[in-house]
Amino acid sequence: MSIQPLPSIAPARSIYFAEVLMARASITPQDAGCQSYLIYKLEKLGFFCEKYTINGVSNLVARWGQGPNHFAFSGHTDVVPPGPLDKWKSPPFSPVISKNKLYGRGAADMKTGIAAMLAATERTIASLDKEKVSFWWLITSDEEGEAEWGSKWIAEYLASKNVQLDMCLVGEPSASASTGDTIKIGRRGSLSGTIHIAGKQGHVAYPKTAVNAIHKASNVINALTQYPFDKGSDDFPGTTLQITHMDTGSFTDNIVPSAVRIEFNVRYSWQFNQNSLSVLLRSIINSIDTEAKVSFSRPCEAYLSKPKSNAEHCLIACVEKAIKGATGRYPVISTSGGTSDGRFFASEHTQVVEVGVPNTTIHQINEHIHVSDLLTLEDIYTDILKYVGER
Repeated sequence: MSIQPLPSIAPARSIYFAEVLMARASITPQDAGCQSYLIYKLEKLGFFCEKYTINGVSNLVARWGQGPNHFAFSGHTDVVPPGPLDKWKSPPFSPVISKNKLYGRGAADMKTGIAAMLAATERTIASLDKEKVSFWWLITSDEEGEAEWGSKWIAEYLASKNVQLDMCLVGEPSASASTGDTIKIGRRGSLSGTIHIAGKQGHVAYPKTAVNAIHKASNVINALTQYPFDKGSDDFPGTTLQITHMDTGSFTDNIVPSAVRIEFNVRYSWQFNQNSLSVLLRSIINSIDTEAKVSFSRPCEAYLSKPKSNAEHCLIACVEKAIKGATGRYPVISTSGGTSDGRFFASEHTQVVEVGVPNTTIHQINEHIHVSDLLTLEDIYTDILKYVGER
């Protein structure tokens, strides 16, 4: 049974913007015109917009103002594939509001975040001072994919122009049950690895003449999974390793396998970086099998933004204040979940905070949020921009 839209009149700007963006089938790395629409709207507000296509990825860099305080909205227009269309109650790229819920791909992750950013920008831009603030929009179409030519490229582009952000607000869906209940100030890093273990093929009836690669691999796996990685802290999850795949090639039940490929992934805390973690992992593996070959892929660095003593210059404090004003409560500060593009902008100088709608239906069939969560997010972003303008 399909969802029937309710009659609506004069929807809030963020709802309208969300529907416009969600109607575009921008499956990674396609942008499907989302950024062109944003450029149209932002240029009318006085932004200078540049759009770059890098290896099939669309990146939007927009700037308003020339002030010394650099604040950025960061987000992505791409979405994951919708999956089986017959499982959706309504077409995934035809947004529908039913019983005060907005349905469609990107409803949570994260076209509503961008919509709230645009509505908040419209509401506050006239009150900002161009001589005090440089206001950036940094939008990519490659967050859900490999993320090699999206926000990573944008961060490198800003660095090449000697632009150093002070604050970066990422519109990822950070909430658990309702907008504002949780914000993220960091994320664990991620590193995938491949291990090739060599043995000697032989007949299972004569094991002394063979070397079972699986048995060697089991010793390596035990060493990796039993290693005492850091347990984390109250504000940051510890480091964990998971074996994700094993492959011995073609199988015959009377042959001792001569080779094994092991795939694994590590989610690591801010105590590691890609280099220090890879050195440790090689050491663990080669302590068991000196001939094992190890390679790494898909590195994502961890980051953690810490509060600053001066509340006026602290994005975390600004966000907490805005959420308290909009919802009547303070948010839980979290670093849980997977990776995000916040890692590309975070530094000792740049505070990064993720604030968005609930993430309970992201990447799911019939993705949706309650309309009130979008309206609340618009109010939160509006107040954050006002606080930034008062710095």
